Amino acid sequence: MTKDKENLRIVYMGTPEFAVAGLEALLEQNFQVIGVVTAPDRPSGRGRKLQSSAVKKYALEKGIPVLQPQKLRDKGFLMELAALKADLQIIVAFRMLPKVVWGMPPLGTFNLHASLLPQYRGAAPINWALINGETESGVTTFFIDEKIDTGAILLQERCSILPEENAGQLHDKLMALGASLIVKTVELISDGKAKAVVQEEVNQLKEAPKIHRETCEIDWSQSLEQLHNFTRGLSPYPAAWTTFYWKNGQETKALGPVKVLQLDSNSSAPESIENGQTDREKGLAVVQIGKQIWIKHLEGWLRILEMQIPGKRKMLVQDLLNGWQLEEGTWVE
Repeated sequence: MTKDKENLRIVYMGTPEFAVAGLEALLEQNFQVIGVVTAPDRPSGRGRKLQSSAVKKYALEKGIPVLQPQKLRDKGFLMELAALKADLQIIVAFRMLPKVVWGMPPLGTFNLHASLLPQYRGAAPINWALINGETESGVTTFFIDEKIDTGAILLQERCSILPEENAGQLHDKLMALGASLIVKTVELISDGKAKAVVQEEVNQLKEAPKIHRETCEIDWSQSLEQLHNFTRGLSPYPAAWTTFYWKNGQETKALGPVKVLQLDSNSSAPESIENGQTDREKGLAVVQIGKQIWIKHLEGWLRILEMQIPGKRKMLVQDLLNGWQLEEGTWVE
């Protein structure tokens, strides 16, 4: 089945900024997006005011009708969606769809996923690719089926991951790459040239489950390389965190969560650190040298470059130390 670009009726489903780029790319190529489905407005911020999703804001700017169902099986929503008479549905960073939704359009429903499927199925592919030290990532378009991220693949686009790249930077790179891939995928489907390929069976699948607060706690027993990858994989959001401990007389004090946004794992030991200053029976010593904070790891030295302490915004360490000082004898564990 073919459909001219001008006559192809598209419904676009997504919520965050990552999904806006694809919608924008479709409109720039003059595709007809007849409706957008996004998350309901949510209370946010100190005033708990209702906030619209990034996709909703953009769609309203462009005069595109917006649907915001609480439940995707709601009869009223299904009637509104069916009334749009979409030929094709596109999903980017949205919820898992029931078959009654994804099976509605005659040309199907495809999803954009921020990994090279079948690897990194799940909610947080960008984070886990970096945490695991991957040197390559990419984006995949695939037809939706009953399971999560398992449908037949339409197109893939690869990109390299730079050694110092963090999750925010890779997010932006894949957002642009994904927007382009969405347009290519729609063009293939529109021309009747799309060939979906069943995902290959892989012995060692790497998953990308949702990131929770406990996931983000730093395990200082990991190697220098693992710690570097862990912090950049969670930076800038939600951010790896730890707790600083120190002694005040006989009492142990704690400061946390201390968010660590950037670590340098390739630095030599600071010359001004005295012999024995970092010897500890328990945990790893944390020391302040001038405008720098260092951690004595079993494999070498780690320097914290960017961090956030409770009550402060995230800052470069040299800026943070203008108004705050590390307690002497601090350690992490």
